[in-house]
Amino acid sequence: MTDSAPSAQPAAIALATAVARLAGAERLLLALDFDGTLAPFVDTPKSARALPEAKAALDRLEALPGTWVGFVSGRPLSSLEIVTEADEDALLIGSHGVEIRFGRDGVSLDLSDEERATLEQLGEKLGALVDSVPGTRLEVKPVGYGVHYRLLEGEEGAAVVARAYEAAASVSDALTIRDGKDIIEFSVRGANKGDGIERLREYTKATAVLFAGDDVTDEDGFAVLRPEDGDLGIKVGDGETAAQFRVADERAVAVLLGLLADARGARAASAEA
Repeated sequence: MTDSAPSAQPAAIALATAVARLAGAERLLLALDFDGTLAPFVDTPKSARALPEAKAALDRLEALPGTWVGFVSGRPLSSLEIVTEADEDALLIGSHGVEIRFGRDGVSLDLSDEERATLEQLGEKLGALVDSVPGTRLEVKPVGYGVHYRLLEGEEGAAVVARAYEAAASVSDALTIRDGKDIIEFSVRGANKGDGIERLREYTKATAVLFAGDDVTDEDGFAVLRPEDGDLGIKVGDGETAAQFRVADERAVAVLLGLLADARGARAASAEA
């Protein structure tokens, strides 16, 4: 695992080489986190959109033979569909792998009575917490809740997280807990982005996968990659990671996707000639 990137020039050359190699994959899956990877963070979550350069590159890639684009996010599917501007054929993994939509077929959650009761109690406890702390926000998810605290200062945020843990523990000791960027999430059912990527890999029969993400929760995705088989993991921004490479921000991701689209498009054109 690494917590700092190698010197810039050798790392950039190595990444360019890896992208060029990835462009030659027989069946390529791009599994991408959204917020902080394709789209900058915004105060109103549903107003987030991928950078135009990133969207243009993904549209080009998706039009190429043997290439699939999937989004893997902590957002609920209902929100992910909006921000990705997904069409009916989109491949979407929402709620950290709990919700799946492959094209027009969704996956039912089928919560048990016990799960529903726990979910209701959890919402009441966390809702009361958020109501008592200005600058926080409760996000309702299909199988849980997220407490957002991005507008709070460091110590204030830490205090909210501690109170959220206490509130959740008073409801159940069997919750799935995820600590992300300025959000703490509690779910009545467990799944992670690695599970979602594996489902996407199986569905597309991909021979190589590119996964890019910026959050702590994306480490589950990096953990299931198979670099020995040509998979490529890219960490966006700072923080300890198991990914092979790191880029600075969303704009760097857009540039990388453009380079991949150029290289894969050139290979496709050459094969047709």
